[in-house]
Amino acid sequence: MAASASSNLTPPSISPAPSTVPSLQSQPEAVNTPSVTHPAPAPTPPVAPANANANANAHPNGDATLKVKKPTMTSRISNMFNKRDEGREAAKAADRNTDTKAPNGAAARPPPSRQPSVSASKSKDGNTTPYRRFWTNEDGSHEHHLKVAKRQEKLSDMFQNLMLGKKKDSHNEDQPLSLMANWVDVMRNEKEKLAEQKNSASNHTSQTLVQKYGKCQEVVGRGAFGIVRVAHKTDAKDPKREHLYAVKEFKQRPGESAKKYQKRLTAEFCISSSMQHPNVINTLDLLQDDKGTYCEVMEYCSGGDLYTLVLAAGQLEVVEADCFFKQLMRGVEYMHEMGVAHRDLKPENLLLTQHGSIKITDFGNGECFRMAWEKEAHMTAGLCGSAPYIAPEEYVDREFDPRAVDVWACGIIYMAMRTGRHLWRVAQKGEDEFFDRYLEDRKEESGYKPIEVLRRRQCRNVIYSVLDPNPTRRLNAHQVLFSEWVKEIKVCHAGSEGF
Repeated sequence: MAASASSNLTPPSISPAPSTVPSLQSQPEAVNTPSVTHPAPAPTPPVAPANANANANAHPNGDATLKVKKPTMTSRISNMFNKRDEGREAAKAADRNTDTKAPNGAAARPPPSRQPSVSASKSKDGNTTPYRRFWTNEDGSHEHHLKVAKRQEKLSDMFQNLMLGKKKDSHNEDQPLSLMANWVDVMRNEKEKLAEQKNSASNHTSQTLVQKYGKCQEVVGRGAFGIVRVAHKTDAKDPKREHLYAVKEFKQRPGESAKKYQKRLTAEFCISSSMQHPNVINTLDLLQDDKGTYCEVMEYCSGGDLYTLVLAAGQLEVVEADCFFKQLMRGVEYMHEMGVAHRDLKPENLLLTQHGSIKITDFGNGECFRMAWEKEAHMTAGLCGSAPYIAPEEYVDREFDPRAVDVWACGIIYMAMRTGRHLWRVAQKGEDEFFDRYLEDRKEESGYKPIEVLRRRQCRNVIYSVLDPNPTRRLNAHQVLFSEWVKEIKVCHAGSEGF
């Protein structure tokens, strides 16, 4: 649904990434300490008037002979150094209380806490108010509150800074696999297409579509062969309320015959509409507009997609990422039980509700590997998906189990959530130095550094098993869900119920 230009098989180009994207080798597994921007302290009022008032209150007679003694320069300097020493002692005490160590000797982050993930936002009156994206309650449960507008505003500022050259001090070699590098390339292409999209955004929807689901307005997603708009339908019982729907336009591919075009979109609609699960998108209808373009109508997810969330946050907190991962594995397990493999799982195709429920979308590459009356799964072949998430067996000229491909992608997605980066550009031996290093290091006792920074042993074991280059040894979705680590993950109420 929220397909982007990164869906092609071209590996992401290396672009300078801003310093907000964390280094993969230096992140321990711990919850980010929220950073809140506080307003600058107001200037200290003159000492004499304040003390004079105090003296006047203490002495009703207002003895004029009581004069305020100004501090000498020696005492002021002495106080300044005393305060600095106190700050240093407090910092040292905080370091001693930290139980996590960064692998490369960098400053370590504190252990998980109950503090919320906070970012500052400005209200209409200009005051800075904290916006809480995620927090943990006293009973151990947690909640998400996702605002796309705030996220898009932050990403827009980041993109403008990059385009204006304010981040020239960033180096390619520092973060060659950042999600930001890939996103910048996508944004460049999208900016060029924006004028085109606006011109074609005139009323091209049929009366039937408008009558059933309302008028299509703002664009919320763009892909190589279509866009996704939001349809606004006024509630017949309450004119002040409106229902929102996501409408995906299927455009005909260059050189694609009308017969193949209809077969492709019908297959996607049949697969997606047959799914009924809290963590899979709910597909409602398939209609034609007045130009003959087919439009798929789905539930609208106001929380945006996981890709932009990770971009804006830099990386997700441990509990937050774990919750999304377990929701994702539940949805994948359901799809596989239904005999369907997605084959293009990536953060762009994982939508979010405002309350943090994951929704798997975009079944354009979906494949039915088993019919309802069959017991054995059919093997498949061929390369599809986005390069950083493609499993190594897809590059070999042999048939493979499409379910194992989905599980591999889930492991890459989890690492992207935790680090804000891709592990490698392409999982092909001899073609990517990062993947080659992974194949060597996973055999060593010291392990692969980007995975070893995950603090929990059970978590590391599952990720290594999910990212096993041999698909026959790789865990399946059911085994992942029943692993010691994932069974202990608490999913938010919205994620379990799908709202």
